[in-house]
Amino acid sequence: MSDDLATTEETVSTEGEYKMSATADIKEVGPCKKHVTVSVPRSDIEHFYSESVSELGDQATVPGFRVGHVPKKLIEKRFRQELNDQVKQRVLMESLELIAEDNDLDPINEPTIDVESLEIPEDGEFTFEFEVEVRPDFKLPEYKGLSLERPVREIGDKDIEEYLNRFLGQYGEMEERKGAAEKEDYLELSIKFEHDGKPLSEIAELVVPLRPILRLRDAEIKDFGEVMADVKAGDTRETELEVSAEADQIEMRGEKVKATFTVKTVKFIQPPEINEELLERIGAESEEELREEIKNILERQVTYEQRQSTRTQVLEKITESADWDLPETLVSKQVENALRREILEMQQAGFSRQDIQARENELRQQAISSTRQALKEHFVLDKIATTENLMVDPSEIDMEIYYMAMQQGESPRRVRARMVKSGMIENLEAQLRERKAVDVILEKAEYKETEMKKPEENKVSAIARSVCSSFAGSAAEAEEEEAAEEEGEE
Repeated sequence: MSDDLATTEETVSTEGEYKMSATADIKEVGPCKKHVTVSVPRSDIEHFYSESVSELGDQATVPGFRVGHVPKKLIEKRFRQELNDQVKQRVLMESLELIAEDNDLDPINEPTIDVESLEIPEDGEFTFEFEVEVRPDFKLPEYKGLSLERPVREIGDKDIEEYLNRFLGQYGEMEERKGAAEKEDYLELSIKFEHDGKPLSEIAELVVPLRPILRLRDAEIKDFGEVMADVKAGDTRETELEVSAEADQIEMRGEKVKATFTVKTVKFIQPPEINEELLERIGAESEEELREEIKNILERQVTYEQRQSTRTQVLEKITESADWDLPETLVSKQVENALRREILEMQQAGFSRQDIQARENELRQQAISSTRQALKEHFVLDKIATTENLMVDPSEIDMEIYYMAMQQGESPRRVRARMVKSGMIENLEAQLRERKAVDVILEKAEYKETEMKKPEENKVSAIARSVCSSFAGSAAEAEEEEAAEEEGEE
């Protein structure tokens, strides 16, 4: 680069800052995907080179010269590589910001640029290319004055008693059943899966309640209750199942698999007596306070069901015209985010880990299609939130974490730390902003109240395992493991 770079004429913005003259050729190459070719003129490169030389000259330490008095020629020679790297970084950063601003690009992810392979030429303009996923461009549908049905249900003493019995179960003692298994007994068993007569995978040890359906991450055993009816320790039972059409292992989608169960023991829970010791362990002053807290949880669950019902109606109406496609890469990346948001909502409503695991497994079996729809809903709600100038205050995040901590029997500090570590804190903020957008719609909607169906008895046992793999792991399970680790650390 030449000596007279510092004399290059500069383009200055109205704010007094240098404004680049870079231009971009933008082409659509797929759903929500742009191919961008950027051309940076020599004048821009020279400006940043001159700036970098001056900045480095003010800071560089060179033997025989005082700091700030090193000759420019020596700076250019001695720090050639550092200057080239700095200029490249600044040219890329500034040009990307300019292109996004001037062309109204709204990227979802970072652009795919191999920075290491790019070299700024000694002469002439600098050209580079990249692809970037952008938010879909669509007209916002009418979202005010929608007609919706709102289900309502009163919480009675019987509801509280049923929930109390389930709640106390987690504090009860496991006892071995000597006879045949009964409904809701816990089966300790192993499972072997075979495909076309060949071993596929194995779960060596598992404890699940005896319910009609056993839901795994990539399949459901719909006749589990019938197959395992009246089993005793030592019994072996078999059944056939079908792998989900959206399982991770593409070649196994829709395939028939044989499952063989071997029962090791059958146990049942002996519920504890409600006494002073138990109440202290739970953190309640009295049985009345415990029942009142359970009533609050049940009311939050009714609110959750109301929100889910009205939200479903809202989203169906506002996404009717959302016929734009989304890139498969984006959908795949967002599968975990969609799962995390659902889990967060259920945690906030006070659902049990088993209920959350069952829902997570159900979503995983429909991961691609449900995530594609969830993304469309997100983009519409995000645009409504932007239109309505909706923001999330840090205190609102603190309050949600407080409620979640209370329901899980943990400290807010620990819940927050786990959410930050897992990346769920960003999901929480996005979820709260979307919730505000839904609330705006709901505030301006017209309602017809309908009777809410009483929640059905839990028919699903869920495990964080797959038929096609022995790998164990889930968003809900990961949280449980991290909580246990933190407990050990303290």
